[in-house]
Amino acid sequence: MAIKDNIKPTRSELIDLKKRIKLSQSGHKLLKMKRDGLILELFEILEKAKNIRSEVEKQYALASQRLALAKSVEGVVVVKSTALALKDNPKLELHSKNVMGVVVPKIEATSVHKKLNEHGYGIIGTSSRIDEAVDSYEILVEKIILAAEIETTMKKLLEDIEKTKRRVNALEFKVIPELNDAKSFIVLRLEEMERENTFRLKRIKG
Repeated sequence: MAIKDNIKPTRSELIDLKKRIKLSQSGHKLLKMKRDGLILELFEILEKAKNIRSEVEKQYALASQRLALAKSVEGVVVVKSTALALKDNPKLELHSKNVMGVVVPKIEATSVHKKLNEHGYGIIGTSSRIDEAVDSYEILVEKIILAAEIETTMKKLLEDIEKTKRRVNALEFKVIPELNDAKSFIVLRLEEMERENTFRLKRIKG
């Protein structure tokens, strides 16, 4: 049902409609600004996402290569026992930040990429091959954590852009045109009523 089908053609209704039109136009303008701002943010995050994904792939290839080398030099048993001796599992803290009204994640990680003497295994009894493999995988984990933050942010921005676009379109193509139609209807009806009153007065005087 159109807005004009459910209103009374009165001056008070006309004043109310004008206020609603003004409010809708203001909301439409703000939502368009938000949508455009979010799209700019998305383009920036897309570039970061592309770069971090490439970095993860390269780091994974490097870490896999170094692990294979460590296994061939030290043996699988030594590599596994070294892995079991590692201490301090990575600790993650999930926070949030606000990007133009969209809440996105902020991940803080500790005990991921450690110094050589902080790993917990005896560095004297192992070769540099194992140290390089451990170091490569710790860097890989750091990059995966960053990738998770960036890609989740990208997903949330996309969802909010779609939601904002729907609201902009609803205001632009449905709400505001219907309000303007209702306003025109009331103005036309009031003019008709005014002419009818004038005609009636003339007849009374005549």
